[in-house]
Amino acid sequence: MWLLDKLLTRVIREGELTLIDAGGKAHRYGKPRLDRKPVTIRLTDARVAGDIARNPRLGAGEAYMEGRLVVEQGDVLDFIDLVTWNGRWERGGDSRHAIDRGWSGKLKAVIGLLNWQRKAKRNVAHHYDLNDRLYDLFLDSDRQYSCAYFTDPANSLEQAQADKKAHIVAKLDLRPGHKVLDIGCGWGGMALYIHAKTGASVHGITLSEEQLKVARRRAEESGVSDKVTFSLTDYRDVEGKFDRIVSVGMFEHVGPPQYRVFFRKCRSLLTENGVMLLHTIGRMGKPGSTDPWTAKYIFPGGYNPALSQIVTATHSTKLIISDIETLRLHYALTLEHWYRRTVAARDAIVALYDERFYRMWTFYLAGACCAFRHGGLVNYQVQLIRGRGTLPITRDYMQEAELALRQEAPLREEMPAP
Repeated sequence: MWLLDKLLTRVIREGELTLIDAGGKAHRYGKPRLDRKPVTIRLTDARVAGDIARNPRLGAGEAYMEGRLVVEQGDVLDFIDLVTWNGRWERGGDSRHAIDRGWSGKLKAVIGLLNWQRKAKRNVAHHYDLNDRLYDLFLDSDRQYSCAYFTDPANSLEQAQADKKAHIVAKLDLRPGHKVLDIGCGWGGMALYIHAKTGASVHGITLSEEQLKVARRRAEESGVSDKVTFSLTDYRDVEGKFDRIVSVGMFEHVGPPQYRVFFRKCRSLLTENGVMLLHTIGRMGKPGSTDPWTAKYIFPGGYNPALSQIVTATHSTKLIISDIETLRLHYALTLEHWYRRTVAARDAIVALYDERFYRMWTFYLAGACCAFRHGGLVNYQVQLIRGRGTLPITRDYMQEAELALRQEAPLREEMPAP
């Protein structure tokens, strides 16, 4: 216990954390603040303190999943929020430095990012081929599994996801007759939205067999399967030319060793006047590594790039970065909606899987939410073009198009029953 005690004394300086050890003794850390909820956790056996202290970035999540770390006052979101707030990025991220995992873990993380094609499909299946019903329980009705766009923080998740699609489509400067490639199309919501709002034809690609089934079914039931098509295809295998390329929430699975490959391929697929919009989670500051718990349980092979890595990877392609936007808090708001919906659906999720899975999922969503609240994660939207004269030279066209899209009733199509 002495090692964990030393770690928590260093990390928790503001806000109250009480830890009750396996022997029933209470250990208190930090000091009260009106803007921080007090949190109490309990360790259920004598070994868990050592397991967490020796590898906090993996051990804490595993202990929570296994029921060996129990949150008794507050919930797991409150607990992670307290820890990450004390080590927030703007203050130097002290808690991150205190729980660094060392060179062996970093080497393993780098090896894990060698995302060859066969491995890429396996990594995608690990997360996206889960039970269909799970995603219906916490996502919006269009099943948008990426950062929403909150024109008002009080907006509903449904409204924010509709506004996200409008925000992205406005940046694509789409026209009827355009041919669009959607790289990492998910369950088809963005592709269907693009066609419904602009008349463009869309081809979506995914490596998830379960997502493909749903996307194709949605296109068929909407009567647009001749204009909105989907296939199980790796981006490296796509052929043809497209007026526009959109990729939302897929670049996190590419891996730094493949970044130049990705952008070279995208340039080869764009027409001379083509436009690409890349929407990805990213990290502020310099490149880093994926935390080991997330890499092991949630997104094997996943990595959130620094902006410098994205920009550098485009240099040899002669793609022009025509616009960059940083979405700072939008994903924190999105993830809190997902977390609250997951908590509300606890019984249904336990019935689908078990208690351990439910705790894993809430730890994942809570941790991700706090990484965007206090840590180094943001979302980047990067617009790229082949020719410098392709788009208007001011951003006014984006605002005009977005306003026109948002003034129409947002798509409210419910997901077809599984």
